[in-house]
Amino acid sequence: MSPSFRALLLAGVALAAASVSGLAFAEGIGAEETGADAAENQVDRVVITSARTRTSAVTGLDMSLRETPQSVTIINQDRIRDFALTDVNQLLAQVTGVNVEKVETDRTYYNSRGFDITNFQADGVGLPLIWGIQFGELDTVLFERVETVRGANSMMTGTGNPSATINYVRKRPTKTFQASGALQYGSWESYRLEADVAGPLDASGALTGRVIYANEDRDSYLDHYKVNRNVYGALLAWDATPHLTATVGWSMQDNRARGNNWGALPLVYTDGTRIDYPVSASTGADWTHWNVRDQTAFGELAWTFDNGWRLKTIGTFKRFEENAKLLYAYGNPDKTTGLGVKGMSGVYPSIYQNYILDAYASGPFRLFGREHQLVIGGQVSRAHGHEYEDFSADPIVYPSVRDWGRAQVAEPTYPGAYLAADQVDRLSRFYAAAHLNVTDRLKIVAGFNALKLKSKGFSYGVDTPRDEDKVSPYAGAVYDLTENVSLYANYTDIFNPQSEVDVNHRTLAAAHGKSYETGFKSEWFDKRLYVTGAVFTSRQDGLAEFAGTFPDTLKSYYADVDTKAEGYELEAVGALSDQWRVSLGWTDLTIKDGDGNKTRLFTPRKTLKASTTYTIPSVRNLTLGAQLRWQDDIETQDLVTVTQKAYGVLDLMAGIDLTDKVRATVNVKNATDKAYLASLMWSQAYYAAPRSVSLRLDYAF
Repeated sequence: MSPSFRALLLAGVALAAASVSGLAFAEGIGAEETGADAAENQVDRVVITSARTRTSAVTGLDMSLRETPQSVTIINQDRIRDFALTDVNQLLAQVTGVNVEKVETDRTYYNSRGFDITNFQADGVGLPLIWGIQFGELDTVLFERVETVRGANSMMTGTGNPSATINYVRKRPTKTFQASGALQYGSWESYRLEADVAGPLDASGALTGRVIYANEDRDSYLDHYKVNRNVYGALLAWDATPHLTATVGWSMQDNRARGNNWGALPLVYTDGTRIDYPVSASTGADWTHWNVRDQTAFGELAWTFDNGWRLKTIGTFKRFEENAKLLYAYGNPDKTTGLGVKGMSGVYPSIYQNYILDAYASGPFRLFGREHQLVIGGQVSRAHGHEYEDFSADPIVYPSVRDWGRAQVAEPTYPGAYLAADQVDRLSRFYAAAHLNVTDRLKIVAGFNALKLKSKGFSYGVDTPRDEDKVSPYAGAVYDLTENVSLYANYTDIFNPQSEVDVNHRTLAAAHGKSYETGFKSEWFDKRLYVTGAVFTSRQDGLAEFAGTFPDTLKSYYADVDTKAEGYELEAVGALSDQWRVSLGWTDLTIKDGDGNKTRLFTPRKTLKASTTYTIPSVRNLTLGAQLRWQDDIETQDLVTVTQKAYGVLDLMAGIDLTDKVRATVNVKNATDKAYLASLMWSQAYYAAPRSVSLRLDYAF
């Protein structure tokens, strides 16, 4: 290793230390693997199916996907590179059963199986009270893979929302030197640069590090909108002894957006007829911005023992800062004049900090002559948020909707910021689970999660105290019907703390309910193809549902509604041959309220996700691929019922090795140039991206 590389790597990992004071299945490390494991398991463009793919995101126990009594989808770096899935929004849009609700340019919600996704993890450690909102676009350059566990998952997150849990598995230091870089250029003057360097820092290989960087700078198909994003990551791992490994890491994403929208387009004129916007239409202005800086630092100690037991302690600090100057359009225009839309504007500087300490022990034990697994752990966390508001009292009037894109709203004046919300949330929980090897064919997972949540503070003039606790049991079973086919079932209680407020500005109580799932898992073609099916039903009582907006701030308020969702999913992922990889997922569900009426009509009832690539090794590893996502009708209310008809979006790719170290990939997204609304979660919406083309060059040292 050259002195310059060592100096670069040491500089990067010093930052980390200071901060702490699908188509393919996963090819890389699991949440529990060390840097050495990662180096041994990194095999380019090899499909590893469920017999070898493992996850600890469900129970904290290291189990293969076939042993795991829940539906799991994994998208790794192969597919991320092939289809240029550079942010999590693009990635999750390709996951079976997951819907990405881009309600605004810089605020995104996710849902699955009829409910919002509010559970997120990093390396299997739950991040509580994230609220399920992604501000800006979370870059994928920091992650080895992204795991999606569908259904309720109270064991490792502390809450049991029966939608899905997203587990981000970080890239880790490696025992052998590796380095790569990438350049990408695409439509709307989109530029992207990536660098990733890892390897040993001393002669013994006990000290390893990794530094990661990405920059993306782009204009947009939307009027006014531009984004510049910088992403940094640095990690240091030290094998202090053969049984003790210490790891520290730091990452930061600095997302700077200009000309963004807050809310979106009114969809109909005052007479109820649809407004015919160009795809580029936006309610933003050149002077608006939404800047988000998201930092995470973690420290980890992992002990392994000769008897197979493992003890791990992880401390995590997250700091989220936003500074947004926003413009909101409301009202419906007159069809003749195009006038009638008014605006509101505010400046919102806010800071949220989260401290999390998680510790658990896992390992084998013997009972009745058979070996089983056990995990016991606990977590404490403290989240503190300050939200300021500087709201303009100036009257704002939009020009005719026919002139949007040419004329824009002038910037108003602001009187000065005040502290609008100050809240502290404290979460403590204890969990335990056992993976019982009952017979050679029958495996049972049983456990519980005991949680206590306390909050204090205020939000826009109203106190928001909360004191709730719950013990949620979890049980699952997997039975190997044949060598290739297993049947499984699971049950869990639902305890879903909610951050939404009612019409009186008071935080809604936690939703409660139950979730059931049963299905099959199977492996074919020498375990290269993984085929699963699931039938599920979930009920939540007291679930937050949008009920309106406050007239003074236009912030949303909610009502508690009893909601039931049920349906089925089918998924096939893996390889049909050494060259041909496939992924196919289908979801069909119904969602009703307590009176049996259809609800959450913005959620598609039927969705299809499909992807395939074929590689020809003799032609410089030429790879041709396509991915398709389709959904049926959705609707919302804006004076009248507004419907987005069923649509499909097709992406195409082609990649080839230019040299032994350089690979070129061309991506065409939305190849048919389909025009469709990005979301109907709210009564406003804007159009998703039309056809775009990008060229990417990857260089491996």
